[in-house]
Amino acid sequence: MGGKQKTLAILAGAALAAGLAGPAFGSTTAHSPALRTAATGAGMSVVEWNRELVTILSNPKAQPSTVQPTRSFALLQAAEYDAVVSITRAGPAYVFSVTAPRGARADAAADQAAHDVLVALYPARRADLNQRLSSQLSAISGGPGKQAGIGVGAEVARRLITLRSNDGSSAKPPRFRPGDKAGDYRPTPPNFPTPVFTDWGSVKPFVLADGRQFRPAPPPAVSSAAYATALNEVKSLGSKTSTTRTPDQTAAAKFWAAAPVWNVWNQITQNLVTSQNANLEKAVKVFARLDLSLADTAIAMYDAKYVYHVWRPVTAIRLGGTHYNPSIVGDPSWTPLLPTAPDPSYPGAHGALSQAAATTLAGLYGARHHFAVTSKGVTRTFTGFQDAATEAWLSRIWSGQHTSLDNHAGQQLGAQVADFVAGRL
Repeated sequence: MGGKQKTLAILAGAALAAGLAGPAFGSTTAHSPALRTAATGAGMSVVEWNRELVTILSNPKAQPSTVQPTRSFALLQAAEYDAVVSITRAGPAYVFSVTAPRGARADAAADQAAHDVLVALYPARRADLNQRLSSQLSAISGGPGKQAGIGVGAEVARRLITLRSNDGSSAKPPRFRPGDKAGDYRPTPPNFPTPVFTDWGSVKPFVLADGRQFRPAPPPAVSSAAYATALNEVKSLGSKTSTTRTPDQTAAAKFWAAAPVWNVWNQITQNLVTSQNANLEKAVKVFARLDLSLADTAIAMYDAKYVYHVWRPVTAIRLGGTHYNPSIVGDPSWTPLLPTAPDPSYPGAHGALSQAAATTLAGLYGARHHFAVTSKGVTRTFTGFQDAATEAWLSRIWSGQHTSLDNHAGQQLGAQVADFVAGRL
């Protein structure tokens, strides 16, 4: 489209300590077809629960601002996935498998697991969530199979929430202290917001062994020629008054900034699962891979951001007159097209998260897949998942948020995390 330039000791010990039955995540245990039970139903219910979470998170007061939303998506989708495979035995469990009687309904299990996770995370929404569960379960024939499925889903959700209750996500982040040397991150204009996710890199990942597992190499020094080249690109293309950025690049920059990028990729996945008429097993697998990848990419990304503490382009350009790099000419009044996000620059979030999502979806649906996605009333069309991911990270140059150095490091990180998750689910 126009303007585009084209390791695992994680939860096994904890699971055993909790007395969880069945294969550990990543197990290669074979599952006999004879173990499959009641029909798994359609995957649309998985889409509906995912949409429900997007709706909940549209309220900025739904959860503490220090809790990264990708954690909630990962918990929701992991619970539905483990509830289903506890019954169907169609794949390795993410963390654990609970005992399910023959005939248990996997669709009832998925619905109950989704409901219970969301109620645990957002108790104020209990009434709405109860209503949705009642509606979902009413479409499933009654009987012992349905009740057995409900029991499986409830148990999976309870164990998963318990397992994640001490993952570090509720810890109070340390107070951020800005640096004063060339290249050090400091809050950005116009409002100079204080960073929020300063300690998210130390949250226990869902699949990775540690947030440092795929930490990118250090970026080039801000005094280097490579940095000057990358920054000067942003200075030209990312300025609010740029004459080199095309109208389509401006539209793309605003599109990818209009909604949280993990929401956009979950919406893309909702559309895929719906249009492909995916069955329940496929739907829970797709969403689990996607959102576990996004959650762990976010943890790994924040780990790197607060290790390297690289300043944002707006700071670098405005301080160019301090001569930290002879190839950069300062502009104290330079303003990016869009306000700068309140965290260090390297690696870039859109590059990391979009590459994780694109790598995941391409592995499940193939590299070339035409699709459209609408955000805030604007629709963009793409010929493949990588096309969308590439536009997403390029949009951060066009909006004045990131350099290509940030984006390339993010891309590499997101791909590594997604490949690691796919190898275990």
